[in-house]
Amino acid sequence: MAEQIDRNLALELVRVTEAAALAAARWMGRGDKNAADQAAVDAMRLILNTIEMQGVIVIGEGEKDEAPMLFNGEQLGAGVGLALDIAVDPIDGTTLTATGGNGALAVVAMAERGTMYAPGSLVYMNKIAVGPEARDVIDINQSVAYNLHAAAHALGKSVDDLTVMILDRPRHEKLIADVRKVGSRIRLIRDGDVAGAIAAGRPGTGIDLLMGVGGSPEAVIAAAALKCLGGGMQCKLWPRNDDERRYAQEHDHDLNRVFGINDLVAGDNVFFAATGITNGELLDGVRFVRGGAVTTSMVMRSRSGTTRIVESEHRWDKLMRISQISYANPNLAIPD
Repeated sequence: MAEQIDRNLALELVRVTEAAALAAARWMGRGDKNAADQAAVDAMRLILNTIEMQGVIVIGEGEKDEAPMLFNGEQLGAGVGLALDIAVDPIDGTTLTATGGNGALAVVAMAERGTMYAPGSLVYMNKIAVGPEARDVIDINQSVAYNLHAAAHALGKSVDDLTVMILDRPRHEKLIADVRKVGSRIRLIRDGDVAGAIAAGRPGTGIDLLMGVGGSPEAVIAAAALKCLGGGMQCKLWPRNDDERRYAQEHDHDLNRVFGINDLVAGDNVFFAATGITNGELLDGVRFVRGGAVTTSMVMRSRSGTTRIVESEHRWDKLMRISQISYANPNLAIPD
């Protein structure tokens, strides 16, 4: 019976990310990040509360950029069933959604209660993420050159055949220069390093590593996905200023600690789901069609190692009868 509940729970998550993606996609290219995020948050909260679980938000994305959010400590679910930690990013790539850029996702991860790391107000981490073949050779305390050569050897590639995904930020100027000096290729992305970590962990994406400083909430979510994929990840907290260094000291956060996947998500039964909002290399975005929409999602479970790609067709006339989410205006006139 427990195994059946687990499988059903993994698939329940697709409903959560689909709802968030459908709501957020209405705001694609309209220039309003907060409106898109709010729509995704509201939809995600509503569907999470229908799942038979006792869930608590451990990672509620939004704090670092003052966006709408599912709050840390918020209790979700029907109040019965499994006791779970929840990590959410209603939109991984809010700027991408607001500007119509590629690669925005709605993502959620769950694990047994008490197994997800909570970084508090330390909202950034330095990260390296890789797939299964290179997971045992990376070392975030070593140089960029060391890690690229180690990953290349593990993957059976020349170092100049590697592709490294990096967030396009001024703070990565030295990292980019170091990667170029070694001779590896670089794929710069504007936002969305959860998707970048998954791309590094999945075969056939053309991405071999994710490197650089990104959000610590995203690190926990990415760790859940990589645990399902069998990939590897190492992170270190990255305080931005003296206030954050004092916070770390006062709250016993070791800035020298290297976090592996099991430090970020210690549970043995981890669930992850993502749905594309805008078109990307990982998943197709929401495609609006006459009377509805089509979504593409990924759902994974660590215990079974199963990854499912789910394409769903949604009909507004049906959804609007059973859902409180305003997926579409039922009174919208179709022009002749």
